[in-house]
Amino acid sequence: MQIKKRETLNTDILIIGGGTAGCYAALMIAEKSGYSVIIAEKANIKRSGCLAAGVNAINAYIVEGRKPEDYVDYAKKDADGIVREDLLLTMSEGLNHVTEKMEKLGLVILKDENGKYVARGNRNIKINGENIKPILADAVKALPNCKIINRVNITDFYVENNTICGAYGFSIDETEENGEKCGTAYLIKAKKVLCATGGAAGLYRPNNPGFSRHKMWYPPFNTGAGYAMGINAGAEMTTFEMRFIALRCKDTIAPTGTIAQGVGAKQVNSKGEIYETKYGLTTSQRVYGTVMENIEGRGPCYLRTEGISDAQDESLKKAYLNMAPSQTLKWIESGKNPSEQNVEIEGTEPYVVGGHTASGYWVDTERRTTIHNLFAAGDVAGGCPQKYVTGAMVEGEIAANTMCKELDEETDAPVNESGIDKAFDEKVNEYNRILNNKDCVYTTEQLEDAMQKVMDAYAGGIGSHYQFNEKQLELAKEKIKKLQELAENVSADDCHELMFAYELKERLTVCLTLIEHLKARKETRWHSFDENLDYPEKSDEWLKYVNSKKVDGEIKIITRQLVGRGESYEHNN
Repeated sequence: MQIKKRETLNTDILIIGGGTAGCYAALMIAEKSGYSVIIAEKANIKRSGCLAAGVNAINAYIVEGRKPEDYVDYAKKDADGIVREDLLLTMSEGLNHVTEKMEKLGLVILKDENGKYVARGNRNIKINGENIKPILADAVKALPNCKIINRVNITDFYVENNTICGAYGFSIDETEENGEKCGTAYLIKAKKVLCATGGAAGLYRPNNPGFSRHKMWYPPFNTGAGYAMGINAGAEMTTFEMRFIALRCKDTIAPTGTIAQGVGAKQVNSKGEIYETKYGLTTSQRVYGTVMENIEGRGPCYLRTEGISDAQDESLKKAYLNMAPSQTLKWIESGKNPSEQNVEIEGTEPYVVGGHTASGYWVDTERRTTIHNLFAAGDVAGGCPQKYVTGAMVEGEIAANTMCKELDEETDAPVNESGIDKAFDEKVNEYNRILNNKDCVYTTEQLEDAMQKVMDAYAGGIGSHYQFNEKQLELAKEKIKKLQELAENVSADDCHELMFAYELKERLTVCLTLIEHLKARKETRWHSFDENLDYPEKSDEWLKYVNSKKVDGEIKIITRQLVGRGESYEHNN
């Protein structure tokens, strides 16, 4: 088959990614202005992104007696100082406002007898969140000036003179023409673009291989597309070396925080010894402690739930129905409640994700990237870890406000129509070359498996206990570059397979940037997240940001000084 149809769309603001940040940004644009918006989503906004299956708590909220600065301190401590305090503060100041907005849209937030939100710890409140994404999507669908194009995979930005003018992509669904299937390519021209595509999963060999490989912590369809498009367009990226590894329930890969915080369950080894205090309680230390207990022969490791009350049993089973039903099913199938058996835990494969760590685009406080007119929000935006759902919404709102303000003040800049149209022609030819390739040797799936094997063995995956050294990273780089060459010759039988081909390319691009970041930080600041065996200690010399930019086809490392309390970084500083 071929891509025979072309659509050129024009809009004031293009939002790439219809997840949490993208949908919320669209709502805020509609509140502030009458500007036209297109949301391009490769799935369907009703159940796309990290909120697809729901959540059972708002994990970023300023509870009574706390203030936004407290949240900044928490996130800074968890990331051992490598954060943008200006971004964290602007995010924290909006957390409660967006939560109230979601409640007005229909989100059920649990309340006590006095009508106050039920807190879960110092920063969380309990919700019934199985329908949080449909609630958000329905609100967006009702907007008057917002066009949603579902099942469209955006593959490239069009950037000229470091200014974004639009993006290209194709529909995953085919149509019929003269009895033959054909595809549709899209060119979307826009004055402002918000990248809200999420982080990168699937770079490393996962916990559950083969048929169950989709059972992972982060959505398997989040492939680092937004990162890859930005990297290839020359945007500055930050802190990819602060990978995220989740501590999860074994096999189901269900969250552990609900058990640890909800019923106060401690991490214990096979001897019943509490080990969490021995290694520390930051996110990376909890993972590291579990890894070390297993290496030293005291595994498997558990969250100690034996002995909890009947009410807590029921509470846990209901909580997991909101976000990870497989864990509840596992308890039911075993015939034992959590109170009768401890929950075995393990670390996941590493991810690159800016919602939990500081990885992503280097942005200023208005969430502008280093490419003019390109903004980033949510998991794809760096420097602001522990943002979770509400923080992604706040960043969507900040970006929306700035885009509207700039559009109010700017006169329309001329677009190089011949340049963008010529690039569109070349892109469609590239799509069709893949669709008509008869000379491919390796399938997309084979190359993806090879990539995951390389990253697992040489760049600190599960198989190497998340550890690496410089020699291994050099080998990883060499092998990933070879896989990139092979990926140029993959084939696809239809547009769905064409999407897989581009997802492979995106992941390989992110892998190379990640490898360079891991090499560049010559210390071990975060055990497991960035466990450098050549530099096993932490060093004050590395209290700085490791950034990168693609120049002439190679990743160039840039280091920047920390932005501390009361300071603010803007691109024109």
